[in-house]
Amino acid sequence: MTQQNAIKIFEEKKVRTVWDSDKEEWYFSIVDVVAVLTDSPNPRNYWKVLKHRLIKEGNESVTNCNQLKMPSADGKYYKTDVADTEQLFRLIQSIPSPKAEPFKLWMAQVAKERLDQMQDPELSIEQAMRDYKRLGYSDNWINQRLKSIEIRKDLTDEWKRRGLQEGVQFATLTDIIYKTWAGKTAKEYKQFKGLKKENLRDNMTNKELVLNMLAELSTKEISEVQQPTSFDEHVDVARQGSTIALNARLELERKTGQPVVTPLNARDVLELREEAGEGEE
Repeated sequence: MTQQNAIKIFEEKKVRTVWDSDKEEWYFSIVDVVAVLTDSPNPRNYWKVLKHRLIKEGNESVTNCNQLKMPSADGKYYKTDVADTEQLFRLIQSIPSPKAEPFKLWMAQVAKERLDQMQDPELSIEQAMRDYKRLGYSDNWINQRLKSIEIRKDLTDEWKRRGLQEGVQFATLTDIIYKTWAGKTAKEYKQFKGLKKENLRDNMTNKELVLNMLAELSTKEISEVQQPTSFDEHVDVARQGSTIALNARLELERKTGQPVVTPLNARDVLELREEAGEGEE
């Protein structure tokens, strides 16, 4: 079964999804859907209570849901309760919410877009651009972010070909890459930017994105040449690749006198853009 994780946006809220290419079916994170429909401060607990009530009522068609690995706020993948489109429609009926009907329409649109994208892959890229645009990102940043996604996938594909496992091994190598070129692990980097559950790369500046892309691209290409077989060898390759980005960072900082790694996050950048726009008017 080939699965593809994706983030969909409903009213500026993220809904994690997985596309099963064999079944040609979307699976939606139930906790994310509950968060959208209820605005609950604890959607996980809301779902736990609702699930227990539905089980007592004998509503097995809704509660007999699958669990699939989905990305969490820390960048790792954990098993998460998911529902296919039919299950989700039934679940929505159990949640009193004025957003129920708009959400159903949105789900139908997501399904249609996926079928269209299977015929034309460029539509997937266009959809991602619209999602980021809706959140207020600049065209230049969006182009960099989409390229960074492609480069990251090339690297993880290379790791998979070499027999590495998603989860701890991917996270460890990613931390080494960050630590080498940026001087911080992913957790430290997020803390530096004042982030909690937000995606780190969605909160990088253009310069940070470019250097991280250089680190991951270099790591992938060195891996293709050196063909590491042990995890220790992969660690060495990750350090080699990210050192190239470190050298570029240090040279840029020396020439400009400005730090590349900054506490700026997406919220700060968007606020600065809005203030600049007000000033021009």
